[in-house]
Amino acid sequence: MATFLSALGRFAFRRRGLVVLLWFLALVGAGFAASTAAAPPADTFSMPGTESQKAFDLLRDRFPAARADGAAARVVVRAPGTEKITDPARRAQVDRLVADLGKSPQVASVADPFKANAVSGDRTTTYAYVTYEAAATELTDAAHQGLDEAMERARDAGLVVEAGGDAVKIEQTMSGTGEKAGILVSAVVLVLTFGSLVAAGMPLLTALIGVGIGISAITALGSTFGLSSTTSTLAMMIGLAVGIDYALFIVSRYRSEITEGRERAEAAGRAVGTAGSAVVFAGLTVIIALAGLAVVDVPMLTKMGLTAAGTVAVAVLVAITFVPALLGFAPVRVLARADRKRHLGKPLSRRQQRRAARREARRRPNLGARWAGFVLRHPVAVLLVGVMSLGAVAVPAASLELGLPSEGSMAPHTTQRKAYDLLSGSFGPGFNGPLTVTVEAKDAKAAAERLRTELERVDGVAAVSPATTNPAGDTAVLTVVPRTGPADTATEELVRTLRGAAGGLESRTGAAEILVAGQTAMFIDFSRTLDDALLPYLGLVVGLAFLLLMLVFRSVLVPLKAALGFLLSVSAALGAVVAVFQWGWLADLFGVDQPGPVMSTLPIFMIGVVFGLAMDYEVFLVSRMREAHVHGARPGEAVVTGFRYGGRVVGAAAIIMTSVFAGFVLEDDDFVKMIGFGLATAVLFDAFVVRMVIVPALFGLLGKAAWWFPTWLDRLLPNIDVEGEKLSARRPVPADPEADHPQRDHHFVG
Repeated sequence: MATFLSALGRFAFRRRGLVVLLWFLALVGAGFAASTAAAPPADTFSMPGTESQKAFDLLRDRFPAARADGAAARVVVRAPGTEKITDPARRAQVDRLVADLGKSPQVASVADPFKANAVSGDRTTTYAYVTYEAAATELTDAAHQGLDEAMERARDAGLVVEAGGDAVKIEQTMSGTGEKAGILVSAVVLVLTFGSLVAAGMPLLTALIGVGIGISAITALGSTFGLSSTTSTLAMMIGLAVGIDYALFIVSRYRSEITEGRERAEAAGRAVGTAGSAVVFAGLTVIIALAGLAVVDVPMLTKMGLTAAGTVAVAVLVAITFVPALLGFAPVRVLARADRKRHLGKPLSRRQQRRAARREARRRPNLGARWAGFVLRHPVAVLLVGVMSLGAVAVPAASLELGLPSEGSMAPHTTQRKAYDLLSGSFGPGFNGPLTVTVEAKDAKAAAERLRTELERVDGVAAVSPATTNPAGDTAVLTVVPRTGPADTATEELVRTLRGAAGGLESRTGAAEILVAGQTAMFIDFSRTLDDALLPYLGLVVGLAFLLLMLVFRSVLVPLKAALGFLLSVSAALGAVVAVFQWGWLADLFGVDQPGPVMSTLPIFMIGVVFGLAMDYEVFLVSRMREAHVHGARPGEAVVTGFRYGGRVVGAAAIIMTSVFAGFVLEDDDFVKMIGFGLATAVLFDAFVVRMVIVPALFGLLGKAAWWFPTWLDRLLPNIDVEGEKLSARRPVPADPEADHPQRDHHFVG
């Protein structure tokens, strides 16, 4: 592996013009394909194999005129003060509101609240149910404006009017502020790390190229593979972070090779052969973790995982080809100012430069080396502090409550939340989370009426609507209103009770099949889907990554330690998410309007993404230790060497990745905000506590045992030579005279 990548790096360095041109053409081609592609499809959510999805498909098939996938709005109207909504004057105003709603664009029908008996018991509140011809994501601005204007005219008449439902526009936009903030912080960190604007600019440029190609490809393939616009959110987030980090490691290794006296093309080749090998295998762990989301069997998660994995693959390819090509254009200017001056002065022989570099390293150990030495002198104390600190942060995770977004968890100032509260107060808490019960039978109407009688006797049921039958008469729908709210555990128990009793109800009512769906039922099905997929997902991802790490490090304990460290960091990150987004700690600081349950998809997202990124830092940091160990260093010396050369770069990479993720906390979208915060904290914990504290402490305690590898397994697994052992035995390739003559590069010095 190292030999092949080294040759690739030298080729890209020498044929830099061709390589840059090819990537530029790829970017332009992907952009052109995206600009000419059909509009991406609307967001859809499905859960194949669940009872909720089966009921939804049945309704769409048997009630096509009802447009089961069409948008809907529930416009809630309350009379002011102590007046009644049934008073003639107020009733006339409601009738005008219904007429105005019916004239709005894309509206299919508006149910008259008085004819539908949709009036509260105290006669102060009513609601009009509005259905649309298009799905929520396909509604035009004119449709939203028509709804808003109709409501505003009713308010001007003195009524209290609020609206909920997916047809109501949610004022949340992806402003791009998060990406810009993350890139800005990344630029500052890169300049401070490298001491060179050119070196700092290379990782940013390569990340933008990779993300540009990846996002453009997603857009171009959107209509073909059903990729909605939201599938690119995770791809952009991960692509920016890993793109910067991967380029950072290769540029840093190139600078190290140059200061040790290697010729420029050879330095680029060795940088790609060693750091590039680590990039390839780190990228593979991230790709495995993201693509493994397909195991969950939720199409939305599968698409998001695969598109993000594709963007990471592009980032890896850009790092091992485009970065050495850019280095070819500025082989000296990429160095820090002091190193540029030394490099452009009278050149020393290679042996003299290597001796000088070793003497300087011994004389002036950097912060990483000093920190590693401290940890190795106090491994037990440092290990306990690291584990206990993460354990303390992880405590709130024990109170984790999962939920799907609903209008009841929206900010109190939104019209959706106001409508939710009005309905709960006037019609009961269960009115906002009704259950939909479908009945299939030869005589569906008769079976549904018998079922209605049975359901009204069930404890926890507040009301059951009359049955609605399709034209063929073989399917009917009942609406069951629970006594408790949609997020209440009693409502979940009611769903389970009804489903459990479905067999007996079918025999007593003559129904062929009874299905229970609705918001609470969908959440139960979704939670079960995630729970059933979690262990297979972890087994697949951790198993494949464990095998990859054994190939890289030729050790059994190092991959095991890496996996256990990941569990600590992800647990602590989930604890931080619970504290902020569920308990409301520092909610104002992070812009959390309404603390509530954590998004149900977040844990499995974090497990997948954080595992991949955690293995990134494990590969980058420990590969330097492995390299020193292979070349004869004692266990303690190998740890110090790894931190001397990799500690600062890993720290900078973690700050960059954290800043990219944290930038998304500035966005309005609740899920994006939550996942950005979770990933940012996870990276901080993993890089600075697990990899910088716990890992060296464990290496200090394990000693030589850390590199134990059974002989039979060593013979069985191929040796991919990530540490570049074969490169050390290879005679350096003569440099390109045009690119590598030290006296011909003065024009690059600023």
